[in-house]
Order: sequence, then C-alpha cells, then structure tokens
Amino acid sequence: MSEPTDHYFTAEPASPEERRTVEVTLDGRTLELQTAKGVYSPDRLDPGTAVLLGSAPDPSPTGDLLDIGCGWGPISITLALRSPGARVWGVDVNRRSLDLARTNAAAAGVSTATFCEPDEVPDDVRFTTIWSNPPIHVGKPALHALLERWLPRLTDDGVAHLVVQRHLGSDSLQKWLNAQDWGLRCTRLSSAKAFRVLEVRRA
Repeated sequence: MSEPTDHYFTAEPASPEERRTVEVTLDGRTLELQTAKGVYSPDRLDPGTAVLLGSAPDPSPTGDLLDIGCGWGPISITLALRSPGARVWGVDVNRRSLDLARTNAAAAGVSTATFCEPDEVPDDVRFTTIWSNPPIHVGKPALHALLERWLPRLTDDGVAHLVVQRHLGSDSLQKWLNAQDWGLRCTRLSSAKAFRVLEVRRA
C-alpha cells in the first residue's frame, strides 16, 4: 500500500510523524528545532520565510502580533524574540504543525507565543504586526478568504508583511489586495531570490 499523500494544510496529516531536527538561525541565534512529515518545509527553513525574516522591518514591540500559517514556528519564534513585550499568535490548521511550534518555542525559550487553530483567536484581538509566508498552494479562493479573515484586523497603525514567489502570483496578489474595500493599501517592500515582500497597511 502506498504512503498517504499529505498537504501541509491538512488538519490531521495521515503520514507517520517521523520527527527530525533542523538547525536554523533566528534573530541571530542558532537553534535546533523539530520538524516532521506532513508539515510545510520539513527539511529546512523555507527560502521565502528566510527572505521575509531578513527583509521585514522590526515588528511592533507591543500589542498582538500574528503569524498566518505558522508551520513549525520560525516566524512566530522570531517575532517573539524581537518583541519580547508583545503577545504572538501563531495560527495554523495543521495540528501537527501546532504541536511542533509549541515544542520549538519552548526550546527557543519563548513564552509569549500562543499556537492555535484560527477559530481559537478571540474575535476582538487586533494586530499591530502580521507576518506571513501564506499558503499559496491552497488555491486563490482559499488564499483570498484567509487574507480577508486576518488583514482587516490590523490596528490603525498596524502593518503586515507577506512573502510570495514572483512566479506564484505575487504581482496579481498585490493587485487583488488593492482592489478590496478594506481600507488597506498594499505596496512592494522588496524583492530577493525570486520572492517579493508585500507590505499592507491602512490607507
């Protein structure tokens, strides 16, 4: 019997977990963190995530910070390391990812991050910073619904940074974001290694 095929946006991956250790550098710290089958980029820090972490301005030092699609936690952990006075939310539908992220945050000495499914974030929470390497492969309708859920929850002075590969539609996503009636404006912050970092803030 062939091994089940998982997507990283599967809530309960069917494949054996088979945890493994990867060495990553986050906010100047070298860490050994846990990954596993059935989660996004299980063998290394994803190149797009690395571009985002190297390009985005420092997050807000206070308030609520959000990582959309947190995976095994590198963005959330970086947010928490850079802004120890803030509260970080790492959201994902993949429960294996959430378990790994909790383990990795503890290994990194991070205690200000909460990892949970999207519906577990209280509706009244607004975000001063949003960082995300969004799940482009879920398809446009699901991706658009995801961004529509979270980006309008920016505070008045909040800012979001999203990293998207050029050939996977970063320019069309920017146009789509600017066509929405959310009171937000999307601009291109930078380009590096076939990725674009998009910045979204109140118009």
